[in-house]
Amino acid sequence: MNAPKDPGQHHDHPGHAPGHAHRHGGSHTQGHTHGHTHNTVADDLDWELLATHLETGGELHLPAHRSTAARLRELVGPDRQVRRVLDIGSGPGVMTCVFAEAFPDAEVVAVDGTPALLDRALARAERLGLAGRVSVRHARLPEGLADDALGTADLVWSSKAVHHLGDQQGALDALVRVLRPGGMLAVAEGGLPMRFLPRDLGFGRPGLQTRLDALQEDRYQAMRAGLPGSVPVVEDWPAMLRRAGLTGTRAFTTLLDLPAPLGEPGRYFLHSQLTRLRDASDGSLDAPDMETLDRLLDPAAPEGLRRRPDVFLLSAATVFAGTRPAR
Repeated sequence: MNAPKDPGQHHDHPGHAPGHAHRHGGSHTQGHTHGHTHNTVADDLDWELLATHLETGGELHLPAHRSTAARLRELVGPDRQVRRVLDIGSGPGVMTCVFAEAFPDAEVVAVDGTPALLDRALARAERLGLAGRVSVRHARLPEGLADDALGTADLVWSSKAVHHLGDQQGALDALVRVLRPGGMLAVAEGGLPMRFLPRDLGFGRPGLQTRLDALQEDRYQAMRAGLPGSVPVVEDWPAMLRRAGLTGTRAFTTLLDLPAPLGEPGRYFLHSQLTRLRDASDGSLDAPDMETLDRLLDPAAPEGLRRRPDVFLLSAATVFAGTRPAR
């Protein structure tokens, strides 16, 4: 399977904020943005074609990614040496490189199922002067976690990848087995729906984004039901981490707040996301809402995403973490 990248991809739950990769960097048309991830899991997306979108989204979320890495460094504590980090479902490696910066003594491994995205991760590390400490591993989930194929790590990170696997609890169990004693697993799952437009656009029916949330919720549920070996589970992530054998479980949320007027990279990212959502609506939206989307996506329209002055980007992503007992 191929793992998701941050941010925002087709099948992401609306509660996921763009990482990963996606994810990470960053999810998932509106919600995902932890760059995210996305080619370790089974779905119908061509992650290679989405590479530029994933990397752009991951870069937009760099403030949130750096905040996440700093918080994890605090949680690991000053007495724990982090020598190896695995970024599971890394996508183009935005978060991989953030970890390399945050843990300067560690080797950081980008793990993904799309070779072209891993090539981007290596190129990014080279540009940032991190090539000596960033490596890549081609692997699909969950098979890639079997038989010690990835080795062990002091910190395992996965953004928006676990919910693309049929057995989410089984995936967490496998990720915990990769941890060294005393190591930490952190997964970005959940958050709040991304917001980028006012409720009343000045045309069309107000509340378009809430209706898009509902559409994505339905698509997310259909995606989950169609996964091989899909197992229903109450998505209480701290409880799931405890069942996987972790202790000291906790959660924190990072916020990305880019106020209006949003810069061109952010507008490009949102235009790409909204275009894919519109193209995949499958008749789920009524004609007036489709007309509203068309006006928003018209690059020449003053009321469209590319030109209107009130476009912003606000998203929140929640990270759940726990520690493997030392012995």
